[in-house]
Amino acid sequence: MEISKRIPARARSAVCVFNASTISAGALLLTLTGNAQAIDVDAGEYTAALPAGSNIGLLYLQHAERRSLYSDGHKVAIKAGLDSDVGILRAANYQQLGDYTINTQFLLPFGRLEGTRDNDSLGRTSGIGDLILASTLWLVNDPANNRYWGIAPYLFVPTGNYDRDRALNLGENRWKMTLQTGYVTGLTEKLSLDLTADVTLFGKNDDFTSQGLTLRQKPQWQAQTYLRYAVTPKLSVHVGASQLWGGETSVEGKSQNDEPNTSNLRVGGSYWITPKFQALLNYGQDLVVDNGFKEKQRLNLRLLWVF
Repeated sequence: MEISKRIPARARSAVCVFNASTISAGALLLTLTGNAQAIDVDAGEYTAALPAGSNIGLLYLQHAERRSLYSDGHKVAIKAGLDSDVGILRAANYQQLGDYTINTQFLLPFGRLEGTRDNDSLGRTSGIGDLILASTLWLVNDPANNRYWGIAPYLFVPTGNYDRDRALNLGENRWKMTLQTGYVTGLTEKLSLDLTADVTLFGKNDDFTSQGLTLRQKPQWQAQTYLRYAVTPKLSVHVGASQLWGGETSVEGKSQNDEPNTSNLRVGGSYWITPKFQALLNYGQDLVVDNGFKEKQRLNLRLLWVF
């Protein structure tokens, strides 16, 4: 999983005039930076329906660089810059619920954000993001035919570092809920297709900016897909894409017209170093952004242990 990254229009506009007061870059699952977030998944995310009693631990690490800023689909004429180094600690336990496999999991983001170039007035921050509680229920778990279908709710608890007077924050000071569903099917013996969709609902942030304004946000949607090819039983390679839309914010009831409408491409691979330890590497970049920072490049590393 990853963390998504957009910035609200109030903050986006403030960046354009080099006077931002708050960009809440609450970390979710390894794509970062902004308020309007969805859940990015890794290739093969919904194939991990392990036997009851199994446990997994994961460490996510991401470095991302942003070198352009967009407003209403147009590039803002500044030397924009926002860098992030983000991690997530994640653990999951698998159980059997009647005929179905289910897991319970928690995720704890942490990291660092820094404004650069013409956005260096944003400063830098580091700390802990909002705690995430989640569970996946597999309605289809058919390894013999390489078919899986799962549903996963994610609850974001506003426990992360947040200061309304800071330009950059790891916490969002609001509750969020994401409902995601993922389907995996084998196309050939070695080729698989992953399809994932989710919607995120946002609570309000009633302490937004130094004036204590109220930030609200409309539901945000995301669709993702991967093609995965098993080169060997240990090594797989993949290519994927995502589309993010919705999520317009309002401040004190005034619409900000800041839907991100972001398209993203990523490529990578995974390798089982031992039967219980896997490393996965992704490289990605944004293709189209209507509002917010555009990622020039993003590098993700995921380490997974089964125990």
